[in-house]
Amino acid sequence: MDRRNVLKNISLGAGALAVGGLTTSLTTPNTDLKMSPLKLKGNINHSACRWCYSGIELEELAEKSADIGLKGLDLLTPNEWAIAIKYGLECSLGTDKFANIIHGFNEPKNHKELQEKYTGLIDKAADAGVKQVIVFSGNRHGMDDAVGLENCAVGLEALVKQGEKRGVTLVMELLNSKVNHKDYMCDTSPWGVQLVEKIGSENFGLLYDIYHMQIMEGDVISTIRKYNKYYSHYHTGGVPGRNEINDSQELNYPAIMKAIVATGFKGYVAQEFIPTYDDKIAALREGITICDV
Repeated sequence: MDRRNVLKNISLGAGALAVGGLTTSLTTPNTDLKMSPLKLKGNINHSACRWCYSGIELEELAEKSADIGLKGLDLLTPNEWAIAIKYGLECSLGTDKFANIIHGFNEPKNHKELQEKYTGLIDKAADAGVKQVIVFSGNRHGMDDAVGLENCAVGLEALVKQGEKRGVTLVMELLNSKVNHKDYMCDTSPWGVQLVEKIGSENFGLLYDIYHMQIMEGDVISTIRKYNKYYSHYHTGGVPGRNEINDSQELNYPAIMKAIVATGFKGYVAQEFIPTYDDKIAALREGITICDV
């Protein structure tokens, strides 16, 4: 379940970190944080990415996520959606095994196969009540960004129209091309915004991954304020390292979440950090606590 085998050899930190007035060890979170019930404010629709918890059975992850107060789980495949629903969760962002970061919609030779497979995924999503599915630009492979943008628009056009009819939004993820996804094309907000404007549909938007965009362009809060209408979904992650989003890393997540809330965003914010704590559910609880503003 390692997401495209790009994040490996995670180092376990040492020492203690102050988070929201509680002190937590990197391997043994404070019992109060781990066991106390969360009283969520309701301003953020919380979710979590399934792939970050590959060592936990989905049934257990869904049950414990619901107990924490999450409303959804991200990046579930169609055969997994029913498990989320069983525990009162949505699949907040659907995917399937064919979704490919490297070989995406910027390459015309991929269009036929991707269109056939996404047509089926969109129909499955609509039938199951899944409102969003993820798509990728693909890597540049020497292609000019303007050409790739035009190719993406052509390849996605019919699928977006299908999404309009079925009530499903296609969401292209912004990923960094410096550290984790070398050569990926949709690696800055301006490029993604141009694509959204060219397609011109409420059923196509961007996944603003805070971790990735901090690496690529920084200025996170100003960017969210400027481009928020183009963002359909958010992901978190600590920079550097993509681990816990507490004081061990450089981003001020409470301030970022307040900025997202201020835009009137009603979609999902999904935790997409790789836990280093022995208790991965405690790490998730901590992340939700930090982001619940």
